[in-house]
Amino acid sequence: MIPISILVSGKGTTSVRLKGSYSLDKPPRFGEIYKPVIAWNITNSCNLKCLHCYLNSGEPLSNELSEDEALDTIDQIAEVGSPMIIFTGGEPLLRRDLFKLALKAVDRGIKIVLSTNGTLISKKIARMIRDVGFMYVGVSIDSLDPVWHDYFRGVKGSFKMALRGLDHLTELGVDTGIRYTVTRYNIDDAHKLIDLALSIGAKRVTYYHLSYVGRARTLSRDWIPTAPQYFRFMDRLIELAKIYSGRIEIETTMAPFDGIYIALKQSRNREELAKYLKFVRRAGGCGRKIVSIYPDGSVHPCQFVDFLELGNVRKEKLSHIIARLSQPPYNMFIEPWRYVKHGKCSKCPYLQYCGGGDRVRAYYLEGGFDRSDPYCPIPIKTEEHQYLY
Repeated sequence: MIPISILVSGKGTTSVRLKGSYSLDKPPRFGEIYKPVIAWNITNSCNLKCLHCYLNSGEPLSNELSEDEALDTIDQIAEVGSPMIIFTGGEPLLRRDLFKLALKAVDRGIKIVLSTNGTLISKKIARMIRDVGFMYVGVSIDSLDPVWHDYFRGVKGSFKMALRGLDHLTELGVDTGIRYTVTRYNIDDAHKLIDLALSIGAKRVTYYHLSYVGRARTLSRDWIPTAPQYFRFMDRLIELAKIYSGRIEIETTMAPFDGIYIALKQSRNREELAKYLKFVRRAGGCGRKIVSIYPDGSVHPCQFVDFLELGNVRKEKLSHIIARLSQPPYNMFIEPWRYVKHGKCSKCPYLQYCGGGDRVRAYYLEGGFDRSDPYCPIPIKTEEHQYLY
């Protein structure tokens, strides 16, 4: 996650409430390698058919964790010392015991967040979300054009239902944010989401760069934005983060090179550049500050890494599973820059900070974890910043 607002204006909203105060000079210590945030895909069941679904969700799996197993898993998460659980799916609201699990997590002192498509949030569900103690709810909106959003999400009317769900939450004072998956076909309008967030009282906008996993593997590379599109997008976000400092928080994810771009744009000298780069390196990533538990109990470096399993909470303690991140081949997520040997990223002077972009895109689009992320458009060297090398 690259917190653009923190990097360019020094002010956040939701992230500060969740993680505590942090800044360019004081990177957050929230979530650690062996005490990571848990992204818990509690069910594979989903009422939408998103073109890019990383879990290929739809019908529930026959071997999803039972309620007793899920409750035990929360005890394991607490024993590890994880500071937060992100309840996600599939669509997490389709799991009947969601609120029972959430309540236990709160009782164990764990912060809870909900990641949802928003379409099932009635006024009653919104009250339950508030009352059980969810600190933040992220809802997916992928275009301000209802037709395009519904096409991307696979169900007609999903845009209208998601907005209605957001309205129900904000009316109750629930801290909400909007998540937007960036593609070549919606990136030019991405900045308009800030206006929507302001109009409904949402506190954060998170832009997810498209990762090629799950159903997204059926999409062509043409879905990746062009370099000019990317630069316009980032420049606009930097501008908006300054304009709406303290009102709307802007973040991006699945592209640590966003942090490198901001470092090059914002730093005025070598000392400032070093601060930005240090921040980016500590920003986390798969297997570093977050791990994922899938519906069947399998544990992965993050929710997008379906090709490598660390273990299963049905068979052993989560603490033992997470400890494997220090061992080969799993330690490739702790220091990914050590494993990138081919392509543009391997020659980049910022590899040790960025980690080679999204390792999932490198794996599925380029053929291996040691390859480069084909998404990154940042030149290895530019005239404007030659003095920095």
